[in-house]
Amino acid sequence: MMDKNQLIKEIVEMEWQQFQNVHNEGGRASCQDDKETFEIMRNSQFLVWNEEVLKSYLADLQDAWADGWNLLTEKYARMMESTAPKEYEAFRDILPKRSEERICLQEELIRQEIAWAEDFARRYPKLGSTGRKIHTSEDTPWDTSQETYLRGEIGTFSDRTIKLYARMIREMAEKGENLTEKNLGFMVRFYGYQSLEEAEQMQK
Repeated sequence: MMDKNQLIKEIVEMEWQQFQNVHNEGGRASCQDDKETFEIMRNSQFLVWNEEVLKSYLADLQDAWADGWNLLTEKYARMMESTAPKEYEAFRDILPKRSEERICLQEELIRQEIAWAEDFARRYPKLGSTGRKIHTSEDTPWDTSQETYLRGEIGTFSDRTIKLYARMIREMAEKGENLTEKNLGFMVRFYGYQSLEEAEQMQK
């Protein structure tokens, strides 16, 4: 049995491997050569997840890879529906189809996570302005919002994983927790800050 840290390490390594095989129309992206930042971003996210969701998502990655399918390619292709609609047409018919019920669930989760992101940005405006824009309406071909990124990522989850993920998100909401705050709390510590408050104060 793997502990949580081992699970996260295996997930991040598998994602990095799949990320190396994402082919961009304009050539290799600079972020594909920045493993350190990739690891910080993904570790910060996965440290918030519970082990049940992590195990299920790891299985998604493994199953996809065994079938010759790249979940990271799928994620970025799904984002293109908003950021590059013409290019998205090349992927529309080959992406796994999602039922109306599934899409409704995805949108419920996205609404909650965007509410958390908005709340975080109000309380930590400097940190909130350093990352992605929050809303899909702010997308550009070179800048993908948090909302669109979530729609791409959650869209890749298996039905098993999204049900577990939904339970985790709903439990966090019931407890008054904020996933964005937890995620950024881990991230600033990777960058050497002691707290979100310290990181906020240090932003120019």
